[in-house]
Amino acid sequence: MSTLNKDKVITILKKCFDPEIPIDLWNLGLIYEININEVSKEVKIVMSLTTPGCTMGQYMADDIRTKLESLPDIKKADVQVVFDPPWEPQMMTDEGKKKLGFSTSNKKGN
Repeated sequence: MSTLNKDKVITILKKCFDPEIPIDLWNLGLIYEININEVSKEVKIVMSLTTPGCTMGQYMADDIRTKLESLPDIKKADVQVVFDPPWEPQMMTDEGKKKLGFSTSNKKGN
């Protein structure tokens, strides 16, 4: 029997991409929260977009939902898009920064 955990959810998030930037949503730093209820097999994702005017937000939320709900361990995935705090490039992981050519040597709080 497989168990639902944060690592499994992150693996799926790394398969979801911003269609305008060739980086997955996890490494882009757009995922703010992952809440897992193992009893009800529900996952709640709180995410942002690189800009509030991004027209692909619903597409990305639906992609996350579809991929998570395809796992047998997940009955329901809820994806909420928020803009507080606003996304900034510093929120990217080092892997994401490297893919986009940003310097990772002057890290804040990492």
